Amino acid sequence: MGAPSIGFNITLPHEQEPNAYSTPDLTFRFHYFAMRKMHLAMRANALVVFPGGFGTLDELFEILTLRQTGKAPPLPIVLFDKAYWQSVIKFDALLEHGMVGERDRELVNFADTAEDVWSTLVENGLVVQTLERGSEQDF
Repeated sequence: MGAPSIGFNITLPHEQEPNAYSTPDLTFRFHYFAMRKMHLAMRANALVVFPGGFGTLDELFEILTLRQTGKAPPLPIVLFDKAYWQSVIKFDALLEHGMVGERDRELVNFADTAEDVWSTLVENGLVVQTLERGSEQDF
């Protein structure tokens, strides 16, 4: 909606371009995955993950592990396209086999529309900046 958007891009030999929705002056290009993940983890107030491949899974599990172990502060995590994610990752099987606890399973939320993403983020603690300079609102 016209607001600036930060992008953390990675330099790859093929298939990776900056997100078209990120503000060009706020799009940062990283050479190393570890540095990109560190900056994402340090600065994120929320995480919305769209269907993707190995890199997407790597970043998702990095943040989930940091949250699970208490090494990162609480932040809402929403996976977009519930059917995709439940076909790719068997979260319930991890729970059934004792690899994660019920509390860990609650780290992940699903959404299928932009409206659902937003409401899930807000319901799970996203602090929203208002238009007034310097004020915050917790919905």
